[in-house]
Amino acid sequence: MKFNWNYIKMVVLLLLVIGLYSFSNYRSEKKEVKEHHVQFVGNQGLYVTQETVNKLLIQNYGKVKNIAKEKLDLNNIEKVIASNAMVKSSQVYLTVNGQLTSKIEQRKPIARVEGKERFYLDDDGERMPLSKNHSARVPIITGNITGESLEDIYVILKYINNDSFLRKNVIGIHIKENNKYQLKFRMDDFVVHLGGVNDLEKKFTNFRAFYTKATKDNTLDDYNSVSLEYNNQVVCTKI
Repeated sequence: MKFNWNYIKMVVLLLLVIGLYSFSNYRSEKKEVKEHHVQFVGNQGLYVTQETVNKLLIQNYGKVKNIAKEKLDLNNIEKVIASNAMVKSSQVYLTVNGQLTSKIEQRKPIARVEGKERFYLDDDGERMPLSKNHSARVPIITGNITGESLEDIYVILKYINNDSFLRKNVIGIHIKENNKYQLKFRMDDFVVHLGGVNDLEKKFTNFRAFYTKATKDNTLDDYNSVSLEYNNQVVCTKI
């Protein structure tokens, strides 16, 4: 009886490869996590610090350093980190050398609401708690704060943040009754009466035309308020 030695060699080689892979995988799973590294995407640790993340994990998951890789639940760790009110999203992975890395995107505030409650409004239009670690330089929202008015504020802020001039100069928004809005500018006591959130493009186009002309004529300091509430008009009030 003749043996097909080539076939036998292939089978032995295959079994050897499988054995080596299984052994390597077993050793890899038994390796322990050497360290936990936190990487912040965008803003570098303004509202959440690595120390905060580590404490959060210890309180809700346990220590991750020196734990065997086979006992790690990466999905659960991501959920624990994402439970922090300052975190927008998290991605956790383990490197081949045993370093546990957490990539964290923090929430981004676009306004600070000062009413019966004090909180940020983030770039998704959601409420965000204030932080002990950092105070954001964003427009201050005051006045008749309701759920509906905050929805309008979010629309106004999205427009402002897409315009370099407005983003630089608007420092606050005051909410009046009937959801009418006043923009507070960086210039002393200068207010723009916006009215509602309708026709924002037309209103701000008219305001830019007024501002450009008043700046050119050196008359801007003569006014303390501008109203954009009336149809296609800019009504100015002198000091």
